[in-house]
Amino acid sequence: MSEYMQRKGVGKMKTYTLTVFEKTGEKLLDETFTAANDEEAKRIGEQKLKEKQFEHKTHRCTTSSGKLILFHR
Repeated sequence: MSEYMQRKGVGKMKTYTLTVFEKTGEKLLDETFTAANDEEAKRIGEQKLKEKQFEHKTHRCTTSSGKLILFHR
């Protein structure tokens, strides 16, 4: 990878957190994963929700800096 790409963060994986809640406020899932960018993280998060059958539960996916990229209430 070129020095320019490294400085620009190209190729670096970012950390994301997917959290799912029950209506009572109980956490059903609190999972951290990595992705190349926000779009990929959103796809991964949606896939994980479907696999665990949580897509209709309250959930959020955030970046390590707190940016919200996926939310459902």
